[in-house]
Amino acid sequence: MSEDFNLEAYLSAGVEKIIRGIRKASLLHPSEAVFMAKYALASKNATKKRKTAAAQGKHVPPFLIASITSICNLHCEGCYARSLDSCSDETPTEQMTGADWSRVFHQAKEMGVGFILLAGGEPMVRRDVLAEAAKVPEILFPVFTNGTMFSPEYLDLFDTYRNLVPILSIEGGRHTTDARRGEGIYEQLQAGMQKLRQRHIAFGASVTVTKQNLAEVTSEEYIRTLEQAGCKAIIYVEFVPTSEALSYLAPDDTTRRQLAERLDELRRDEDSMLMISFPGDEKSSGGCLAAGRGFFHINSQGGAEPCPFSPYSDINVKDHTLWEVMQSQLFCELREHHLLEEEHDGGCVLYTRRKQVEALLAQD
Repeated sequence: MSEDFNLEAYLSAGVEKIIRGIRKASLLHPSEAVFMAKYALASKNATKKRKTAAAQGKHVPPFLIASITSICNLHCEGCYARSLDSCSDETPTEQMTGADWSRVFHQAKEMGVGFILLAGGEPMVRRDVLAEAAKVPEILFPVFTNGTMFSPEYLDLFDTYRNLVPILSIEGGRHTTDARRGEGIYEQLQAGMQKLRQRHIAFGASVTVTKQNLAEVTSEEYIRTLEQAGCKAIIYVEFVPTSEALSYLAPDDTTRRQLAERLDELRRDEDSMLMISFPGDEKSSGGCLAAGRGFFHINSQGGAEPCPFSPYSDINVKDHTLWEVMQSQLFCELREHHLLEEEHDGGCVLYTRRKQVEALLAQD
């Protein structure tokens, strides 16, 4: 990866470019053009809030990750969430309510958070939470979905509230996607993309990168296929093995270097699409962005965790504000002990050093 690459600057410029493109393409859709104009202003105001807070000695992460449900209708091979029992077929009684999430979203807006990534489980089983997110147009909500629930009612929701941006999980072509996500899922994803494009709804793709599919998902042919389908952004997420039996799929240093070099090429040549790699791009920010450096994770029960791959928490957003979460003992110790900036083997520093994280949590 280029030493000059800066993730936060790239994200900001990329989102602004996408907004300009959508506004230009939406001249025949006045409501969408009005929203994009308002969001562009809101994004600048959020940046100002973060800078003001920084001048006062307070750090505001530019984005959050919120797993708004633990329910999922698929059983993908090697699913990290299911391996941690944070994803299931049944609703836990202590799950956050729509009102709980609404309070979090409004607090984030006041702080200057610009994005909240909605994940799960499958976030589209929580229409009530997405409806609350729709009421906060100052924040962009990428919705990470498996793409199997694009009913007419949901298409109407995404069409009406353009701050909800579907991000479809896809592993490559038909064979690669169905092998991990289930027979027929690739066809459902293609049908969903077609429906979104017909309504001029911007969407992105989330691709889990393994040693096996790296060449396929970064090929010019594959990217061109997504672009022609209407995709505006690709988020490459490194596969984290849930067992020794699946460790052969996990990217190693060679794979990560190949991905970084390929992304450098793609960012030069494919300027119409936003392309992000996690956790690879975090190196441009001096290490892992978890525990509030760039983001933190809120699980479906309200526990504030460093990141989805580090499911440890000593504070809950049901009982504490986001400002208080940022000063939790665990988050502060992770930042102050420089654990997030350490060199490590594997894609996720907190996952590979989970024993150290557990030790810090035990000191509370």
